[in-house]
Amino acid sequence: MKVAIAKEGNNVSEHFGHCTEYAVYTIENGKIAGNAILPSPGHEPGRLPVFLKEHKVSHVLAGGMGPHAVELFCANNIEVFLGISGPIDQVIRDFLAGKITSGQSSCTHGPDHVCLH
Repeated sequence: MKVAIAKEGNNVSEHFGHCTEYAVYTIENGKIAGNAILPSPGHEPGRLPVFLKEHKVSHVLAGGMGPHAVELFCANNIEVFLGISGPIDQVIRDFLAGKITSGQSSCTHGPDHVCLH
């Protein structure tokens, strides 16, 4: 499995589609077998799910993204975990330990805003 974490510095980014890079971890037998930094191809609606699928990503962790983006990831067989925050190194360890559950998206722009990131 490959897990992509939206990255802002050493922390999880609040907005998946607006971060400049992703920390991508290869997981084998419940352990980190490798990791890499993957530059974002840029924010273009619908592009990121396809881009990450091309890189064999199966799980995405982020602070937030809009419901349409979540649907696009699901359509590409990528499981999404939202409401994630904190240092990336700790988040991946918590994910491996089964301590990460999807929560409320941090993407909140008001009730009339349609968030496409």
